[in-house]
Amino acid sequence: MHLPVSGNEGDDVRSAEEKKKEPLERTGGGMAKRSDRNIGDALRRVYQDAAEEQVPDDLLDLLRKLD
Repeated sequence: MHLPVSGNEGDDVRSAEEKKKEPLERTGGGMAKRSDRNIGDALRRVYQDAAEEQVPDDLLDLLRKLD
């Protein structure tokens, strides 16, 4: 049963029982909701972008001084 939220036309309020019925996708670690999968994909993209950034020269200089 979907109940509209007043003031938010088009939004639905669902019971915990209805949320359990959401479609699941098979992932490497088991079952995950599509929204969880989307969040995971976004986090991986952000992490990959950060991992590909160049290390600033001043930080490299500091690291060399530690050796």
